[in-house]
Amino acid sequence: MRPTLFVPVENQVRELDAKLLFGCVAASRGFPVVLGYKQLLHLAMPTFAPGIFIAKSMRARSRLMFNIITGLGHELLAWDEESLVRYDSPEYYNWRFTPQTFNSVRHLFAWGEDDAEMFAAYPGNQGVRIHATGNPRVDLLRPEVRDYFAPDCARIKQQHGDYILVNTNFSFTNPFLKDIALVRERGLFGRPKSRTAVGMSGEFADAMVAHQEKIFAQFRELMPALAAQFPDRKIILRPHPSEDHDLWRTLVAGDANVEVLHDGNVVPWLMSASVLIHNGCTTAVEAALADRPTIAFRPVQSQQLDYALPNGLSHDASSVQEVVELVAQIVDGRLGLIAEEQRQKLFARHLCASSGALASDRIVDKLEALGYTHQALAHPPPLRAAKARATAAIRSTIKKVNMRRSNHWAGKRYNAHRFPGITLDEINARITRFDQVLGRFAGLRASACGDALFSINPPADVS
Repeated sequence: MRPTLFVPVENQVRELDAKLLFGCVAASRGFPVVLGYKQLLHLAMPTFAPGIFIAKSMRARSRLMFNIITGLGHELLAWDEESLVRYDSPEYYNWRFTPQTFNSVRHLFAWGEDDAEMFAAYPGNQGVRIHATGNPRVDLLRPEVRDYFAPDCARIKQQHGDYILVNTNFSFTNPFLKDIALVRERGLFGRPKSRTAVGMSGEFADAMVAHQEKIFAQFRELMPALAAQFPDRKIILRPHPSEDHDLWRTLVAGDANVEVLHDGNVVPWLMSASVLIHNGCTTAVEAALADRPTIAFRPVQSQQLDYALPNGLSHDASSVQEVVELVAQIVDGRLGLIAEEQRQKLFARHLCASSGALASDRIVDKLEALGYTHQALAHPPPLRAAKARATAAIRSTIKKVNMRRSNHWAGKRYNAHRFPGITLDEINARITRFDQVLGRFAGLRASACGDALFSINPPADVS
């Protein structure tokens, strides 16, 4: 019996489809899989036999949960959902990793060579093995997989026609909760107390906030300009999952052809859009993979604070008027994608699974090559397991209290915002769609194994 793979999903619309595809690939190749909402999966980990937990990041705040997971006998592997798009500063390491959390991970799966080199160069890395496999989110944009979203694309086109998509990324300055703003208030010695700012110097956090506030102000001016210039075309504004969407609804309330939506995975919205407008968004990378033209609106620029990859895959605009002119050229068919040579150069450097084997298969290949094939993992020493269970019990008690607090980052309101929920029937319908597209998951079915948790077991004839 192969060990179970535990796959946490933090943001449903961003991660669920890709991780479900990975789960189907893994199960079809003999690995039992449990996936579901990260916070609830964390609470349930003491109930499972030792397996492989695939973390989504190595932030400082993960240290306690990583200690619990490894104390229970699970092996900790990871891929970083957010490391593909990052700013170019040494501050990034202290913000995203600590030596304790980074080195709790035995194997780390990178988006591509650039990502792998960044992990390898981390000064706190004490020998974590890094594998450039790609991320399953890229699999969804592959030509052979895109038809998975065909029903969503048809629905979107029927409802909205030809539209301009604006994706925003201002959770630092327009957060869903004040507690997750980059700098909420000052503590001792002027250090930022924000949960999000942990690991950043106060100076860098202040610079990042000031930078994003200027860009945010320009995006607020952009929306009415687009609405006025393209009155017969809908403008869809899709904020970041951690942004305050209601503020945007208030800001665009006077523009009849602007709608603020955050419905489902972004991929079909990208595939159905005439053009994407963004500033440093991962969605620009996804749009480029989906062969959709993108515009990076960069009214202010900084080598250390900007996100180079998505901007490099986009047409560049530094003013509202330049954005409007570029959009007009794109919707009229006078301008398309950026140069193919530039796209392929960036893909080759950053995305090792944009062609060839799926990233999901490459990760499973690595799991098999690393020996996770023939038997479940051994249980930990009793004292170590008892300590981990006691710590988990205390943590769970605190979490359950915080989940009742409406304005807490662990509260039900923010949980529902990040993971609205999905039924077992919907999960199985998505598995069926993946099978229809790829023809390799016949007989796979999920079953419920907890609140917002689902298990996918290998077919009887696979071991």
